[in-house]
Amino acid sequence: MFDKLGLPKNLLWGYIGLTIFMIGDGLEQAWISIWMVERGLSVVQASYLITAYGVTVTLAAWITGVLVQTLGPRKVMFFGVIAFVIGSVGFIGIGLRDMEMIWMLPFYAIRGIGYPLFAYSFLVWINYSSPVERRSTAVGWFWFTFSLGLSVIGPWFSAMALPIMGEIHLLWTGMIFVIVGALFAILVNKDKVPDEEIHPFSTAELVKAITILKRPVMSIGLIVKSINGVAQYGLATFLPVYLISFGYSKTEWLHMWSAVFLVAIFANLFFGFFGDRFGWRNTIMWVGGVSYAIVLILVWLVPQLFGHNFYVMEVVLCLCGVTMAGYVPLSALFPMLAPDNKGAAMSILNLGAGLGAFIAPAITAIFYTSLGAGGVIGIYSGLYVLSAVLTPLLKTPDELANKKLAIK
Repeated sequence: MFDKLGLPKNLLWGYIGLTIFMIGDGLEQAWISIWMVERGLSVVQASYLITAYGVTVTLAAWITGVLVQTLGPRKVMFFGVIAFVIGSVGFIGIGLRDMEMIWMLPFYAIRGIGYPLFAYSFLVWINYSSPVERRSTAVGWFWFTFSLGLSVIGPWFSAMALPIMGEIHLLWTGMIFVIVGALFAILVNKDKVPDEEIHPFSTAELVKAITILKRPVMSIGLIVKSINGVAQYGLATFLPVYLISFGYSKTEWLHMWSAVFLVAIFANLFFGFFGDRFGWRNTIMWVGGVSYAIVLILVWLVPQLFGHNFYVMEVVLCLCGVTMAGYVPLSALFPMLAPDNKGAAMSILNLGAGLGAFIAPAITAIFYTSLGAGGVIGIYSGLYVLSAVLTPLLKTPDELANKKLAIK
């Protein structure tokens, strides 16, 4: 059954543990900013807090690959759990007690280190322990379980439990989920990374997370991965305002945006399978690049043509969830681009994911006033076309060597 599903049996408990961990990590995402403002923080202070969290998430994600390559995934995942627990105890037990930014900011930032070290270490582990011919499917299962916990079960549980438990108790409950998930993924999961994949720890190994960008293929890959998340992070910054001008309510927007990610988790799984059969680069290029660019134009065009039409708009936005999943095989392709430094390659992949979260709102901030929603969406769409153009250049060393031999 596992073979048919493409789910690596040797990593099953890791996937289960990841889901439970991400439930705990995602409990507060939908309400933490609003709640802190209600408790006395200014909108600016709440924004600083979320920004600090985002910065540490990005930095932790960046170094995860090289840490796994030198320490092994179990140790790095354990460090992620420790960071989450320390950050949570300080943030909930000290910072939120008196709503003091001097405590909240550093501890929430430490908390942000936790999930990248845990989740992305497991992603690297999957690339080490799953066969190449089914690696895209295995990665698809990673994004399925990751999103299932973070974007579906976590918010659902939060919505059910908040009226009963209150915010503070719910945050403490998140730490229980994290610890239970870690026990499954780190201890119950008995898979072992091949010894030859782990290098002796040294400063030189850590520096490879930067120096590997000297390889053109890795720099191109970083651009493609950064573009991957632009619409996901960017649309939320201005699309609600655009849709409200056509008569959509905030509630309708929230329902539509939730549906995007519900569709996306199943699309992640599908395009993992699809990528192994249709080709990793083909899937990234045609589904993630070209199709996503077209769907984004429709996101702007549908309200212009149909005005307030909830169901048509929801279908179009759900297509965003489908096409964003076209990038799933990129997580399988990246370590193949640098087989001698898989950990460093995965660090660049993770860095790209973080950069996308910064680039998207920056584009909105710079161009929305002068170009409007249509102009910003046009820029996003153009970036996805660029990623489609660049994707065929993501060749493995073997492919590049064979090409040189063919030319000779």
